[in-house]
Amino acid sequence: MSDDNLTRTPGAAWSAIVRKNGSKEFAAAFTSNSVLDVSVLNGPCVGADAIGSFFAATAGGMYDSLAFTNEAVDGRKTYLEWEGKAFGKDVAGTTILTRDEAGLIQSIRLYRRPLPIVLQSSKELAKR
Repeated sequence: MSDDNLTRTPGAAWSAIVRKNGSKEFAAAFTSNSVLDVSVLNGPCVGADAIGSFFAATAGGMYDSLAFTNEAVDGRKTYLEWEGKAFGKDVAGTTILTRDEAGLIQSIRLYRRPLPIVLQSSKELAKR
């Protein structure tokens, strides 16, 4: 493992992309047909605009806190573990990013637990 991997803050690069939601820089981070699969939705979000809409909906108070705890990179995949509070309860999950040969994000898989939070999050997103 390189020194860069030892000193990197878990999730920092991904958080920086998400903070740019709605900007040209955000859209430029994704392939044209990028896909977000999330455990709280019935189907995938396809394209940077749809992915951005999902993150905009979750940004407004769904999480009381969220922190990335671990990050591992294996080739074109980045694995992120996170934990926090949602609706006043403990929540945790995993985000898996897959990049294409040019380094653009082509796939995001976002899983959260426990099941009661998944269900509550899904209901809240349906309202938003």
